[in-house]
Amino acid sequence: MKASKTYSFDEAFEASLRYFNGDELAARVWVNKYAMKDSFGNIYEKSPEDMHWRIANEIARIEKKYKNPISAQEVFELLTHFRYIIPAGSPMTGIGNTYQIASLSNCFVIGLDGDADSYGAILRIDEEQVQLMKRRGGVGHDLSHVRPKGSPVNNSALTSTGLVPFMERYSNSTREVAQDGRRGALMLSVSVNHPDAEAFVDAKMEEGKVTGANVSVKITDSFMEQS
Repeated sequence: MKASKTYSFDEAFEASLRYFNGDELAARVWVNKYAMKDSFGNIYEKSPEDMHWRIANEIARIEKKYKNPISAQEVFELLTHFRYIIPAGSPMTGIGNTYQIASLSNCFVIGLDGDADSYGAILRIDEEQVQLMKRRGGVGHDLSHVRPKGSPVNNSALTSTGLVPFMERYSNSTREVAQDGRRGALMLSVSVNHPDAEAFVDAKMEEGKVTGANVSVKITDSFMEQS
């Protein structure tokens, strides 16, 4: 059953400010990111106490299907004031949330098995990351499998453009998810042994390019030993 009572931002902020003993940053972050709200911006939770009861009630609902279930009160006592259990952001937002379809996992590592650097494979990864991001999941995937720039390909281009253009594709897709709401989160990585590794790093350093992704180069022991 959906909650019906709504609160203004100021009401939720003031109640949360009291909950966090005057910590304005904590109160503002909680209201903006974790309080249950609908797509019209209506806020249905006044403070983290409401959120913890929402989570506790949902866990207790599932517990009733098993022997020796834990009660909502017992779960609440573990959660309240973030005393013993501090759920990650997605569980805090998603558990028991009747207004959003949200992932209960924060992060996902995705990819395809085998030869996965065709356009079809690259687009499948793009689709998968967007579907995860729109449900609040952060995504990471590796580009080491993409053929380096100048490699021969069997299409009208004749040679591969390398991995940098695909960095931009994935970055732009991330920025497009929930343009007016919570943006997607993306981590791209590549092996230090990839011929385009230096271009991979340079692309992030160029202003206005690859602005929707964090990037990491995977360093091997042998590389470090040679350095």
